[in-house]
Amino acid sequence: MTDRMVAGGRVEEDAQYEAGLRPRSLNEYIGQDRVRDNLEVSIAAARGRSEALDHVLLYGPPGLGKTTLAYVIGNEMGVPVRATAGPVIEKPGDLAAMLTNLQQHEVLFIDEIHRLPPAIEEILYPAMEDYELDIVIGQGPSARSVKVPLQRFTLIGATTRAGLLTSPLRARFGIVHRMDFYALQDMEEIVRRSARILGVSMDHAAGREVAMRSRGTPRIANRLLRRVRDYAQVRADGRITVDVAHAAMKLLEVDDQGFDEIDRKLLRTIIEKFSGGPVGVNSLAAAISEERDAIEDIYEPYLIQAGFLDRTPRGRIATARAYEYLGVTAPEKDSRLW
Repeated sequence: MTDRMVAGGRVEEDAQYEAGLRPRSLNEYIGQDRVRDNLEVSIAAARGRSEALDHVLLYGPPGLGKTTLAYVIGNEMGVPVRATAGPVIEKPGDLAAMLTNLQQHEVLFIDEIHRLPPAIEEILYPAMEDYELDIVIGQGPSARSVKVPLQRFTLIGATTRAGLLTSPLRARFGIVHRMDFYALQDMEEIVRRSARILGVSMDHAAGREVAMRSRGTPRIANRLLRRVRDYAQVRADGRITVDVAHAAMKLLEVDDQGFDEIDRKLLRTIIEKFSGGPVGVNSLAAAISEERDAIEDIYEPYLIQAGFLDRTPRGRIATARAYEYLGVTAPEKDSRLW
């Protein structure tokens, strides 16, 4: 469900705000210190040699800034970013046109790169490795292969499902970074920065309340901030205080863990219907009427990261923290939970 308030995936409303809130440089980019520091070195080295940056793969849950970081990289390299998405590229000719139009050192950003069709992926191999296209002209016995040289470019791929990338494609990325959920301190800084850009008057403590409920995800933080801003405008004096933030979050049904009703339903189902687990993801999907992919991509990552859910070879297990959160007594001496 992409219409959840705490979903990391982008919804239509997010797009019109995200461009204005995005940092433009690595210095403005908050959080992901390890990734940022490594990229800073790689970019400085490439610029010092007047070379294209090595191909970059960014992976991690949605909403953590993979697209933003791609544009930051392009800006730091001083080149344009040509953006597309894996599902959009349907024919080999589509990708060939994009690659031949790239100028020296430019960036091609492919979001959801794990969804590239196999035929398209085959074209990328020589393009990434040798900077040339292998084009087959003609059919049957008279068919011949023609190599078309390309400018040296940088491919930046982003994915939420790194495990679905084929080994040959993944091996061609020289720079691979995982994007992790943000620490609370970084989330507070992001919320305060976004509030300044949006022209919102907000108490320091109120910013922390918004950050606490943002699930370590900047996109969710910015979405919640906009809703709290609306609440402050309509039902308060326009300033976001702690009380205003609490009232707005209560109306949105987002609790102090950043959970909404779907998260609570998932945890309750595992505990009440499946005795705390282990339960297979297919059984769980059927029980809560959700798609398997939605559970694996949208719901699980943060619940696991926050320590409410364990993923084991036998299935999903609710942790002691999940029992405590729901006010349910955990089974004693259950080795699955301890």
